[in-house]
Amino acid sequence: MSKVTVDYTDYFSGMIKRMREDGLLMVTSSADGKPNVMTIGWGTVGILWSLPVFVVLVRPTRYTYSRLEEVDEFTVNVPSKELAKAVLHCGTVSGRDNDKFKDMGFTAVQGKMVKAPIIEECIMHYECRVVHENDVIPEALEKTIINDAYPQGDFHRIYYGQILATYADENALQKLKS
Repeated sequence: MSKVTVDYTDYFSGMIKRMREDGLLMVTSSADGKPNVMTIGWGTVGILWSLPVFVVLVRPTRYTYSRLEEVDEFTVNVPSKELAKAVLHCGTVSGRDNDKFKDMGFTAVQGKMVKAPIIEECIMHYECRVVHENDVIPEALEKTIINDAYPQGDFHRIYYGQILATYADENALQKLKS
């Protein structure tokens, strides 16, 4: 499929809708280039330090966390609704024990600006380099958030990824407009 460059703010509401409905697919890679994909349902896009950023949260218990600590780059891939089953699979099995690219028949395509690949079958892609990270501070969170999101006390690390490139499948962009 042909990919075209888009502004990171293009199709923002469609991207947020996909994240809220099924999730997005975040891809990391190890130093030796082996990719891993994880479903994310929390994140945001904005401006920090005069840079466009995609903010993602990853628990230290996740395999993706070790990949991000090793290689500080990632991609966020926006799947179409047709990939909902694959998104669910990527959110329920670990990359420690499974090759989710192989399991789901995903095609890893080298990123333009980062080591982590994109997922060819997705309709939009953000390539990001980590410019800052910090841990959620439990004492600073409202108690209802701790009760709802962290009953096991497994608090996230927050990664701020500068968006270096954004592009999309020109034939699938209509899917993000609806």
